[in-house]
Amino acid sequence: MIFSLAAMLGALPLALGTGDGAELRHPLGISIVGGLAVSQLLTLYTTPVVYLYLDRFRLWAGRRFQRRARAADRAAATA
Repeated sequence: MIFSLAAMLGALPLALGTGDGAELRHPLGISIVGGLAVSQLLTLYTTPVVYLYLDRFRLWAGRRFQRRARAADRAAATA
């Protein structure tokens, strides 16, 4: 997060600068700042969601494995 903020602040002179050739650098600065901001927001929101889904999958798979193990134990006990 700090790296993204530092890169965004470093690109602000490109986005807001004036002077000779500024009209050529202006779109580059806007795309850098906007891209870093959007990617940071997506990362901050999607990473916890992925971890939650992986945890739910782990719990689901664990319950399923336990049910199959119990069924196999019952089948072995009756045989």
